[in-house]
Amino acid sequence: MTFKELNLSSEILRALDETGYTSPTPIQAQAIPVVLENKDVLGCAQTGTGKTAAFVIPMLEQIKKSKSRDNKRKVRGLIVTPTRELAIQIGENFREYGKYTNMNCTVIFGGVKQGKQTASLKNGVDVIVATPGRLLDLMQQGYISLREIEHFVLDEADRMLDMGFIHDVKKLLKHLPQKRQSLFFSATMSPEIIKLSNQILDRPVEIAVTPKSSTAEIINQSIYFVDKGNKSKLLLHLLENPELTSVLVFTRTKHGADKVVRILNKNKVNAAAIHGNKSQNARQKALGQFKDGKIRVLVATDIAARGIDIDELAYVINYELPNVAESYVHRIGRTGRAGAEGTAIAFCDATEKPYLKDIEKLIKQKIKVIDGHPFPLVDVDAKIPPKQPRQPRRNKGKGGGNSNRPKGNKRYSRG
Repeated sequence: MTFKELNLSSEILRALDETGYTSPTPIQAQAIPVVLENKDVLGCAQTGTGKTAAFVIPMLEQIKKSKSRDNKRKVRGLIVTPTRELAIQIGENFREYGKYTNMNCTVIFGGVKQGKQTASLKNGVDVIVATPGRLLDLMQQGYISLREIEHFVLDEADRMLDMGFIHDVKKLLKHLPQKRQSLFFSATMSPEIIKLSNQILDRPVEIAVTPKSSTAEIINQSIYFVDKGNKSKLLLHLLENPELTSVLVFTRTKHGADKVVRILNKNKVNAAAIHGNKSQNARQKALGQFKDGKIRVLVATDIAARGIDIDELAYVINYELPNVAESYVHRIGRTGRAGAEGTAIAFCDATEKPYLKDIEKLIKQKIKVIDGHPFPLVDVDAKIPPKQPRQPRRNKGKGGGNSNRPKGNKRYSRG
């Protein structure tokens, strides 16, 4: 089956074609036609199945048709997810698949100032991707109304439950219109999850898809503990091995990807980066050169790597561990395809150890540690530097020393 067989619009098909997607995954093939029929969906799908596209693509299609009928700028779609990283990722997908439509999307999450988010909302949006806390906060402030929501998605419901967001979700439900389409996705289906789904869905179509096999069963995984400042040296050391002829390297940021490429090229290793700041032509050119063997190392961010399909890629190196465990599974899944043997290497500095713990919990396996390399981790207990204790204020008497310092002045920097 191809995406063309799913009766999608030419604008969306064009965007999918540019990402390199031609055939839908099993959950996409099952879910997209059902969602396009405006039915509710109860989806049981683990990471690596392509579930994000399974709800983003048909939502784009439906809202596009809805707008063509009344042409009003209003919030028609709402996607709620447990973490800011997942929200950002879904927002990127929405913009990528919908780039040739006239729809826009804004991502709402806490931990940052709300100015940019509220400014975007004031300009008018079609779809909001949000974490529950900030969404409720902006609703209370009057920036968001859910009265006209036509399509609602609750993603990663089991993680939502684990993170204590269940009460926030129930508050949100009270603000949604009764007449709507609801899609509910979870990797597991505990009694609590089933109970929640019953409160949200109306006669849903149930779709269950699991990955064909565990990444741990297919791919040879290993990890090197290394100080952050020595990661580039370790990468160059590994690339001395002539067997590493074609390597996909992952970083967390665009800036990090560019920096790695500069270091590699300086040391006469042909490399190129693909990320969101690169044009589509630049990305396609770099990918083509990588596939043709003209570039030995391709450095990518998670979003940019979507759509990369290289059958004989033997090595993936996680130069920086992702802060979302599921992204690790997506990254290493780029190797070991079609039954081929694949190798996934990860670098971990002291501050990334919590990410490693989350990854090993997700894949249910301890990753093999490689000792005896030239750049072992020295700063084992590195953490965010603690605040320095305040020194007692010296009072030199009336009119002297610091006694007349204005109370508003900050004496100590937080770094």
